[in-house]
Amino acid sequence: MVKGISRRVVVVESPDPQLFEQAIFIVRNDVAQKEGVTPEQLVREACRVARSYASGTGRRDWRSLPALCWAALGAGLIGLLWLVWALALG
Repeated sequence: MVKGISRRVVVVESPDPQLFEQAIFIVRNDVAQKEGVTPEQLVREACRVARSYASGTGRRDWRSLPALCWAALGAGLIGLLWLVWALALG
């Protein structure tokens, strides 16, 4: 189905061809019509996002650990502190 709406897109070649060939960004209409936003800025931002996505795959941020891992880490830390305190007093 084809709609009668024209869209502006930015197509960026992949910084890492093993992950993807191209990234296609659909530019919001309100951004495309704003004064002061140049096509160069749009392309630069699209390239930055594509690079950050390509460099970030496979690596997990420490803040994205599941809650169960945080609970286990906290319990282990409390246990370690209790052991050090028990050995220091005993």
